[in-house]
Amino acid sequence: MADDDLKCESSQVMNEIDAPDLPYLPALPKTYRPAIGLIGCGGITPYHLEAYKTCGYDVVALCDIDEAKANERREAFYPDATIHKDYKQLLAQDDIEVVDIATHAEIRAPMIEDALNAGKHVLSQKPFVLDLDVGRHLADLADEDGLKLAVNQNGRWAPHFSYIRNAIAAGLIGEVTAAHLAVHWDHSWTLGTPFDEIPHMILYDFAIHWFDILTCFMGDREPQRVYASEARAAGQENKSPMLGQALVAYDGAQASLVFDANTKFGAVDETYIVGSKGTITSTGSDLSGQSVTLYKTEGYAKPELKGEWFKNGFQGTMAELLCAVEDNREPFNSARNNLRSLALCFAALASADAREPKTPGKVIRLSGV
Repeated sequence: MADDDLKCESSQVMNEIDAPDLPYLPALPKTYRPAIGLIGCGGITPYHLEAYKTCGYDVVALCDIDEAKANERREAFYPDATIHKDYKQLLAQDDIEVVDIATHAEIRAPMIEDALNAGKHVLSQKPFVLDLDVGRHLADLADEDGLKLAVNQNGRWAPHFSYIRNAIAAGLIGEVTAAHLAVHWDHSWTLGTPFDEIPHMILYDFAIHWFDILTCFMGDREPQRVYASEARAAGQENKSPMLGQALVAYDGAQASLVFDANTKFGAVDETYIVGSKGTITSTGSDLSGQSVTLYKTEGYAKPELKGEWFKNGFQGTMAELLCAVEDNREPFNSARNNLRSLALCFAALASADAREPKTPGKVIRLSGV
């Protein structure tokens, strides 16, 4: 190929084009504004309540075994809410239609079942369950009772992830052939906290967002096998391994997830998705400051995205549940949908423990947690 041809080809690729307008922002319900109850008032719940307040939702009850935490959340966000120490008292409130259950996974499943039996729609904190069979039972129970059960996989509405998944769903890059996501950051803030006691802290508690968004990117395609590993970073102080990675094989595609959680300098978060008709990338120094670029035959597009992960994410999970109730459809973040992400995560953890590939769906229970 002559030099002039190379220049022409390069100039075509580098032409900037208008970014496609995609529905990446959370869509609020048209009129449905039910009374909401929150069970569990731990450290993440201010983000829940701030999102609900911004959206105009009515949180009428708060529950925590530590009553001081519930009172603190009430004073900060919903001063008229009632306070409970026993979640069953909250479920007994007839005015509550939707319950946000933000407790730890170890105690959450019975609460979800009780909420469904009480006739409430439920938003569960992530990770949803510790056993896939338990998750299927809860999803079946919700269906039998005509209720909606969704999971707070808030990363689906992070602006960059949401734009990318909508671009893939719209066919803008064709069929995905490769997906490579890498996060290099400092997660040592967990030192001395309960998080550091989780054996698979990075690949489980943190990376569940990435296993979930990868599952979204791949659509209906099922992973054939996953090989994962963990290691302690040289000089790390945390108890739990700070390095984790996973290779995932699909029919006609491959994916990799890399987590370097002991990166003290030069943090980078990158996403690279290759399709048969285009490529879409995102990069930034953290989870919020992301720049997305879409590459097509006719050129490249750089959408100007609004919002940030936590604001959009916590608005999106509850909004999607409420929209699903309003429209009488399955939520995009439904429990049954999320079980596919958990199956991939569980297989990865089992692979890291066994040091051999595992088949997602064959590992039913969480390994080592």
